[in-house]
Amino acid sequence: MTVSTSAPDRRGALERAVTDLLAACGLDLTHKDLVGTPVRVARVWSDEFLSGFAMDPAKILGDPVEGEGAAELVVVRGLPFHGLCPHHLLPYVGTAAVAYLPGNRLAGFGRLGDLVTCFTRRLTLQERACNDVADALIEHLGARGAGCLMRARHTCLSVPDNKHDAEVVTSSLRGELRTRPDLQALLFA
Repeated sequence: MTVSTSAPDRRGALERAVTDLLAACGLDLTHKDLVGTPVRVARVWSDEFLSGFAMDPAKILGDPVEGEGAAELVVVRGLPFHGLCPHHLLPYVGTAAVAYLPGNRLAGFGRLGDLVTCFTRRLTLQERACNDVADALIEHLGARGAGCLMRARHTCLSVPDNKHDAEVVTSSLRGELRTRPDLQALLFA
């Protein structure tokens, strides 16, 4: 999935769409609580929910440290993320753990968080974002194995279905990490 318009064009189109949505709901757009709402919604959608489309995983992982890694497994936990469910257009919020078995290149720890941001700040499923993170580590970093574990609370579960305590957990394993339960335990700890 890609975004087809430039950021300024998209923001204006979003403002108009939110205005139309609120009007279709029969709301008074001149009410003091709604003045400026289309502008604020367009900004948060552009800057937060859809900003990952402008991010390139190859560039995020494109400045690695060359040389064999000293660690057999690199794991970074507690990486915060938020996304937007494409089925209901409602947000989800959680944390991710990202792991990889280094090949000849190492990524900075912050880059792993940037990779999670790249794939979750899109109109996407949590499951797909999880897969995309693991795949990018293999493809762009040359990792021998990679994994991603995401835990999130989804508004689409808590609002309509009253499942406020439900947590969605997804995981993706690639390469050598798929066959190494000893290392998987470190990711899933």
